[in-house]
Amino acid sequence: MVSNRHCKFSKFSQTISGLGYSASLYDSALFIQCTSRGIILLLLYIDDMIITEDDLMGIQDLKQFLNLRFEMKDLGPLSYFLGFEITTSIDGYYLTQAKYVSNVLSKSGLTDSKIVDTPLECNTRLNLHDGKSLRDGTSYHQLMSGLLYLNVTHPNISHVVHIASQFMIAPRSTHFVVIHRIFRYLKGTMFYGLHFSSQSLLILRAYSNADQAGDPTDRYSTIGYCFFLGDSLIS
Repeated sequence: MVSNRHCKFSKFSQTISGLGYSASLYDSALFIQCTSRGIILLLLYIDDMIITEDDLMGIQDLKQFLNLRFEMKDLGPLSYFLGFEITTSIDGYYLTQAKYVSNVLSKSGLTDSKIVDTPLECNTRLNLHDGKSLRDGTSYHQLMSGLLYLNVTHPNISHVVHIASQFMIAPRSTHFVVIHRIFRYLKGTMFYGLHFSSQSLLILRAYSNADQAGDPTDRYSTIGYCFFLGDSLIS
């Protein structure tokens, strides 16, 4: 059985391909066209899309083309998309998820929780056995889903989120305490985000490190890494 969403995407993909756009090899929802005037990028997510370019005339042509074939509404310059807040300035873009953090805190009843300075207490070592088993892991799973999404603009929680996600199958009370602490940390840093500079050179740099057999459960090493495109942290 083919879903209605799949049919819509197939129709859009065929339509945009007819205008000379091709899908990215890395993301089938990203469509690219290179012209003599520059490059145009279109990112589609269900019924929402972002269009960016260095070919302004090409964007106007694209919007006219799509308006003739689909029911569309132009929301203007990008400021909010799928929980991300985008601020534009002369020196680049600033990406945050403050509203998303606030909503998750409110839904989880953590709005009045005290703020902490770190997402994980020093020397914390989680395992499969400490603490009581949770009767219903639904809340744990929901909070973890939110944290995984927040990794995009809060790479400083990536390590502890990765640790906590290892206990999704059978979460215990000690794991839940760690989840709550992460959100208490996010409450105090919700306006932190990523800055993508318009001034830096597009040079890709990577850094990595690892401990030695640091995991208390299976003795595997823990590896950490970060990638920068110019001055901007991208992963």
